[in-house]
Amino acid sequence: MKLIGVQNPRTRTTTVGRVENDRVIEIADTASFWADPLEALNRADSANGMGVSRSEVIEVPLVPDTARILCVGGNYAPTDETSYTAPQYPTIFGRWTTSLSVTGVPVTIPANEPGLDWEVEVAAYVGTRLNDADPDTARRAVLGYSTFNDLTARTAQKITSQWTLGKNVDNSGPIGPLVTADEVGDLRAGLRVQTRVNGTTVQDANTTSLIFDVGELLSFISKTLTLNPGDVLVTGTPAGVGYVRQPPWLLVDGDEVEVEVERLGTLRTPIRKAC
Repeated sequence: MKLIGVQNPRTRTTTVGRVENDRVIEIADTASFWADPLEALNRADSANGMGVSRSEVIEVPLVPDTARILCVGGNYAPTDETSYTAPQYPTIFGRWTTSLSVTGVPVTIPANEPGLDWEVEVAAYVGTRLNDADPDTARRAVLGYSTFNDLTARTAQKITSQWTLGKNVDNSGPIGPLVTADEVGDLRAGLRVQTRVNGTTVQDANTTSLIFDVGELLSFISKTLTLNPGDVLVTGTPAGVGYVRQPPWLLVDGDEVEVEVERLGTLRTPIRKAC
């Protein structure tokens, strides 16, 4: 099942819609959906009606206002033959929900940045409460997955040891529709992830290279804080980002970046300069 967030332009309220081909069938308001997402999915299975054309709705990220967006750094093992020692623990950092956007929404380069960097990732949605969970329990708690682009302001990210500013540029977290876990399967079995800049492929990898899988990550986090339905885990990006290239390659005004994840879909983001 594929789900999207839909915003009412008059009231600014959001609902959850089930996507069927090019139609959207409303299921519930966002808060009610995340209060009991498993029950909401059961209702969604039986939801009938013609719905409305997807082209007629305003799509928004399918996350509640209370969501924590927990991102992982350095979580893909290199695929070359060089020696490599995996980290003992994952690096976790946060995004605010206000940094999220959807496909087609332009992102403006901050005035103090030469450009923005791309990071194709898989996002996982927590579907049930997790506290001190083991990895198997945590894997079963995943409601679904989305394509994600962790667009990053490298100057702000690297100027100090803290990444918060560089990871929260306005609209810099485009996230795709939620595809339920039963249609995606276990990321350890492998999904292809790709990034294209103006049609040129710059990242091409597979989730089989994840160092810490979704269950391990959610388990690790849940030992410190309780995870709730609607929280989102962003699992990391593979090699191929722009700032480490020689010379560095960043997204500038007029560029268009696409990130694609097998079974989850493609996000397209235009890049604009600051006025």
